[in-house]
Amino acid sequence: MIRSFLINKYLGLEFIKVVLNTSLIFFTLGFVMNLFEEINFFKEMNVSINTPIILSMLFTPSLLHNFFPFIILLSGIWFFLKIKKSDELTAINISGLSNLFVILTPGIISIFLGVFFVAAVNPITSILVKKYETIKGGYELDQEYLAAITENGIWIKEKNLQKNNIIRSSNLENENLLNVTIYEFDKNNEFVRRVEAESANIKSLKWSLKNVKIINSEGIVTSENIENISYISMYDIKKIKSLYSNLDTISFWSIENEIKLLEERGYSTKEMEAKLHRSFSFPFFLLSMLLLSSFFTLGTRFNESNWRYAFFAIISSILIFFFNDFSAVLGKTEKLPIEISVWMPIALIFIFSSIGIIHANQK
Repeated sequence: MIRSFLINKYLGLEFIKVVLNTSLIFFTLGFVMNLFEEINFFKEMNVSINTPIILSMLFTPSLLHNFFPFIILLSGIWFFLKIKKSDELTAINISGLSNLFVILTPGIISIFLGVFFVAAVNPITSILVKKYETIKGGYELDQEYLAAITENGIWIKEKNLQKNNIIRSSNLENENLLNVTIYEFDKNNEFVRRVEAESANIKSLKWSLKNVKIINSEGIVTSENIENISYISMYDIKKIKSLYSNLDTISFWSIENEIKLLEERGYSTKEMEAKLHRSFSFPFFLLSMLLLSSFFTLGTRFNESNWRYAFFAIISSILIFFFNDFSAVLGKTEKLPIEISVWMPIALIFIFSSIGIIHANQK
């Protein structure tokens, strides 16, 4: 019992060290790559180097979170290869412990890391990404408009040389905004009039307003029961539905509330539901990647070169990435249920890795 505890403690500490080293490498690479991208974005603006550096520091933790399954894959290969080539694995096997015993501790750690990332790290990275978008949004050249979904409805702000408009709608139904109110201001932000409509078809940038009433700045109704008028907007149905294009800004603890809010406003909740299931599946995804790494290392009889292991890791990461992406598309387009589109890749990796683990445990 004591011997098993000491070996587990040693294996656990060594695996954590490898994960930390791999994470540091990924963080550095992600920071440098994103820094070059930010510098390129600000190359024609009069800003100091501090701004790109700060933005990269805010954005890189989210990248690390998203790539953590592949960090676990590489860490697992690195760890198992290390104990294999140093003959520590042989010593453990001679002492009467199987390869499955060696896999058990890193596997448990992977699950705990997954839970920790979802419950603790994700809320922090979502705040950092929001801060990143807020800072960078201030430098965007086309930020003369914005939109948001709140508990009070759908809000849109539009600005041009002639006037500034604030638009509110209760909810979205198919290609129509319902209960629309347009508050018009002049270029000096003086209130001009209010336009109310029963609905607005937003299939294109040229909206079609139905059953319109116009009220001037003094609250007097100047026109009403107008059957149909046009309104030129900067938003159409595609832009409206892409308000949550960056799901990294949504914390795990806020997902259910966001789903409820989207349902109330008439938005599709497929992407948000997929994010919720990806969060639940994240610990198991990390475990499946750890098992896959054990298949590549403990499941081989000979001491291949490190380059071959690196090749396996890179090819596997690319295949898994595209398979996950393809499965997610099937879920978003409702070709598959969201649950299956999220959990299917993990289940297949588990099945594939289990075959290798059974094989490895017989050695």
